[in-house]
Amino acid sequence: MRLNLRKIIPTPGASIPFDFQMDLSDLEWNGERPAAHPIHVSGTVRNMAGALLLEGEADTVLELQCDRCLKPFSRETRIPLEALLATELADEENEDEIVLLDGDEVDVGEIARTAFILAMDTKHLCSEDCKGLCAKCGANLNNGPCGCKPEVDPRLAKLAQLLDQPE
Repeated sequence: MRLNLRKIIPTPGASIPFDFQMDLSDLEWNGERPAAHPIHVSGTVRNMAGALLLEGEADTVLELQCDRCLKPFSRETRIPLEALLATELADEENEDEIVLLDGDEVDVGEIARTAFILAMDTKHLCSEDCKGLCAKCGANLNNGPCGCKPEVDPRLAKLAQLLDQPE
């Protein structure tokens, strides 16, 4: 969504609100398409004594698969949006921190898309205490033990025998 800022650029204290839905269902992340639902983006762009500040948030429900037990799950997420906007850069040191306007417009959708991608976790867990799958039989250990005998590392087998001996 492109937002025209012509009215607030010359007026300190002025602001323009924005509120729209964004579709990122085509975004692939680690083999998944987590943004199956529309993303609601809202906020304002304010002229703070000549500096333009974009503040807002992006809300959605992500459809994920647990990286330990492979169970599909949903997670609500809220991503904060914040960006400094400028018509030109005074120096190149701050170019990563400032979003340049295209004429008098800013692409709020691109800012939200970038924030969404940067906020994505690299590992998705259905719960912090997820036990995952058994490496031998593939049973979901969250549902209970699988019955497989624990393997002893062959390098430590002699130590295990010593510990099993009566004193």
